[in-house]
Amino acid sequence: MKAIFKITVMVMVALMCNNLAFAQTEKETKKELTSKSIKQARKESKKLSKEGFNVARGALPMDKQLEDAWMMQLQKDEKGYPKYIVESGNSVAESQTAAKIQATETAKLAIAGAICTEIAALIENNIANQQLSNEEAASVTKTVAASKNLIAQELGRTLLLVEIYRSVGVNTEANVRLAYDLKTAQEIGKKIIRKKLEDETKLLQDKLDKLLDVK
Repeated sequence: MKAIFKITVMVMVALMCNNLAFAQTEKETKKELTSKSIKQARKESKKLSKEGFNVARGALPMDKQLEDAWMMQLQKDEKGYPKYIVESGNSVAESQTAAKIQATETAKLAIAGAICTEIAALIENNIANQQLSNEEAASVTKTVAASKNLIAQELGRTLLLVEIYRSVGVNTEANVRLAYDLKTAQEIGKKIIRKKLEDETKLLQDKLDKLLDVK
């Protein structure tokens, strides 16, 4: 019994030490991330201010908006991959509202484009293994490329990180930066592309599963 008790205590101490070490490492990582974000935000804020950009009335200061944007852009998951897709959109229109709407749509399309590019790379790596014909491979590639607008429409709510404006003659220029969770974006992209592949190609279900690396 004493031996079992000693072993239990040793295991508990080891677990506590591991948890403390992990917490310390996580704290150091967050501190480093914050430091990098603040540095990049201040640098970018000065540049944009010199170019005539200002924040909307009642919005957070530009350097704070940019700091939050850099924080999200620099975050990594447990495997070292980015946690968020962060993209910018820019537009000039007669009103601030119209410029913001157009800039936001541009940023959403950029996010969708990034998703398409990533899924296309995944599919390209799998095409050879699935022994697709040249015609099938070309059809798959074309379908993926044509999915960007559909993905943009299905993204739903994005995180608005940066919203700044400047006057361009009688018009207003809007510059926005959006973020979207990468894993969620990948799931949406795969779902849409799979549906299009089912509708527009003659690939069998097992080939589709392997092509899109469905687990």
